[in-house]
Amino acid sequence: MIKKILVSQPKPTSDKSPYYDLEREFRVQCVFRPFVKVEGLSAKEFRQQKVSILDYTAIVFTSRHAIDNFFKLAAALRITIPEEMKYFCITETISLYIQKYVQYRKRKVFFGTTGKIQDLIPVMAKHKNEKYLVPMSSVHNDDLKTALDEKKLKHTECVMYRTVSNDLTEEEAKSFDYDMLVFFSPSGIASLKKNLPDFSQGDIAIAAFGPATCKAVTDAGLRIDVEAPSEEFPSMTSAIRDFLKKQKKQKK
Repeated sequence: MIKKILVSQPKPTSDKSPYYDLEREFRVQCVFRPFVKVEGLSAKEFRQQKVSILDYTAIVFTSRHAIDNFFKLAAALRITIPEEMKYFCITETISLYIQKYVQYRKRKVFFGTTGKIQDLIPVMAKHKNEKYLVPMSSVHNDDLKTALDEKKLKHTECVMYRTVSNDLTEEEAKSFDYDMLVFFSPSGIASLKKNLPDFSQGDIAIAAFGPATCKAVTDAGLRIDVEAPSEEFPSMTSAIRDFLKKQKKQKK
């Protein structure tokens, strides 16, 4: 039976998180422990890409990490971001996060509604004269570049941050006693293998989010017990809930 679940993400900031609903409903314990952490590039590393932020009139943000590291780098480079700079964000939630750094003005902040880049492209195409800068992680695919090329938009991608292993302490490694592990990126699987080279799955259930993470699980010779998203279960928590329900029935 599943009693203790390791969720490889930071602890939710809201007490309304669906993970807490799972705890109440199934009497399980969710432990939030990221297996990876995001590290920003230094000003010196960024300069090597020969990208000048002030050559661009609009920034495309696909995550909060991108926002944090863009403004941190701008400060490190002693660049003042112009008031007229426009921001295009993959979701409204990400667009609202910009308020942490600049005054939010609707006329210069735009966002998509589905969280998919394909939904943001038409909004960007309405501003085809902008020069777009896209801050990215060191690990990324070319989907965004391809989509912008297809619309003939002027754009440059640059790396501003990287994902690194968030190593377990010696104590954490010794007391690694979870019934389910929940992963959201291939980097998380790589970190598990790095930190616990002798890891044997046995009865431990593994939940994986997204096709790349699922592939990393099977490539590592591990078994996937819960897979998300799907048409039936769009979120990780809904997929885990179904798994726990089925387990409960089998017990009866």
